[in-house]
Amino acid sequence: MTSIAVTTAERPPAPSTALIDRVSVAVLVDGAPVKPVVRELADGVKALDVSAAEGAAVEIRLATPLQDAVGYWHPDAGWQRSLPPDWAGRLKAGLVHGSAIGCLYETSGQTLLAFAAEDATAETHLVFGVSEQRKLFAVHLELTAGREPFTVLFAGRSPSPAAALRLLRRRLVGAAKLPPLALPEAGRTPAYSTWYAFGQEVTSDGVAQEAERAAALGCGLLILDDGWQRGGRERGYAWAGDWRVDTAKFPDLAGHVRDVQGLGMAYMVWIAPLLLGPDSPEWQRLSTCARIPSPTAPGAHVLDPREPRVRAHVLEVCTRLVADHGLDGLKLDFLDDATVYTDDGGAPVGPAMALLLRDLRATLVALCPRGPLVELRQPYLGPGMSAYGNLLRATDCPADATANRICTIDAALCATGGAVHSDMLMWDPDATAEAAARQIQSVLHAVPQLSCSLSELSPEHGEVVRFWLRQWQRLRPVLLDGEVEPGRPDELYPSCGPTPATPRWSSRTPNAPYR
Repeated sequence: MTSIAVTTAERPPAPSTALIDRVSVAVLVDGAPVKPVVRELADGVKALDVSAAEGAAVEIRLATPLQDAVGYWHPDAGWQRSLPPDWAGRLKAGLVHGSAIGCLYETSGQTLLAFAAEDATAETHLVFGVSEQRKLFAVHLELTAGREPFTVLFAGRSPSPAAALRLLRRRLVGAAKLPPLALPEAGRTPAYSTWYAFGQEVTSDGVAQEAERAAALGCGLLILDDGWQRGGRERGYAWAGDWRVDTAKFPDLAGHVRDVQGLGMAYMVWIAPLLLGPDSPEWQRLSTCARIPSPTAPGAHVLDPREPRVRAHVLEVCTRLVADHGLDGLKLDFLDDATVYTDDGGAPVGPAMALLLRDLRATLVALCPRGPLVELRQPYLGPGMSAYGNLLRATDCPADATANRICTIDAALCATGGAVHSDMLMWDPDATAEAAARQIQSVLHAVPQLSCSLSELSPEHGEVVRFWLRQWQRLRPVLLDGEVEPGRPDELYPSCGPTPATPRWSSRTPNAPYR
């Protein structure tokens, strides 16, 4: 073992040892170096196991020579896909925000370092970037030890980040405590979402008419977004909490759902069960469990999932909504807001969210005879969430075809189950046919979600939608079950440009890990 400083002067040197390829590792527990324990697995994958007393501070330092490195990818990279300095690369990862996964690669696309932590619930701080002093690329994982060893998986040098991440995903599936949530057929069909088409101005008749048009186009799923609930008539979330139907808009939601299902479409409803606003009937009962305002939902506070009362409330409102109205599933929003409680000195948030979502999974499986559809969105759709959701949606990027393409590929690179869905597709009704087509072309490698007003489509735009959805249906086995090599992340996946590259055929079953 030698002593190297794997970052700048903010970290003192620590003894390190060779790990895989040219990657070295140092492990510290409560600041004291410990000998790494490494296991050899199949396919050139190695596992690093760190055991420590519960509550101990664990630090795992990884470093590799820069060589010809050009980019570092992680699930929360956004538009920063090059090489940050190590004083700038920072990430907090947990079950409902990001993942402790990363990949360093060179000009050819070959990987220099590819890793993934097995325990998605562990709240992990990552420090990463180029060490100016040592001419290395370093990654530090910092966490508090739990009851079980913390394991990090490493893929050997691979021809591309996609290839390395495929190896790691297979291992993550095998190590998971719960299998991925099974994916009903409706989750593999084009979807129609009301959000960009209607906003909050949804009504039973208006949605039913659009559902007929969507079904005729081949959509097998309808997602009723924000606006169906009491209070959902204005932006902001001060009303959130009781999740009761606005009967002025939906006099008979259960009957409406049955009618849409009669068209051959599954039916999901949007809900943000961790939000609580001061105008909600539930505020007086639960406000002491919602101490911190939401950073993303104006007017609402965030319910603390560590509180048993909160978990019981979430289960009650979700169960009631599905059972009373015959729904096929839920679109779960704002789950990442739970991270506001991560650093408050209390118990960890990740295990509490896992407990809540495990119970919700069991409830929905019992309620939905064909299997539940559960939509999650970036940034809470890492490998640990595949047990709790099966529609893995790109983050909001309205009318941004480039962002939709990149976000869906990012999601696919770390998805261990379900199907990746695009953000909802919309465009200018007066735009050219080519502009409309570009929105659909950008997400052909995922499940497209339409959210334009179908009743207002021009004949030309209508033909564009029909043509591209027919092509998607024809190629669906390859597009959803094949293996795609999208190219370098820092080049924004050039192999999946406006006309996607043809993926290699895979005999993977529909509910096996996505790509």
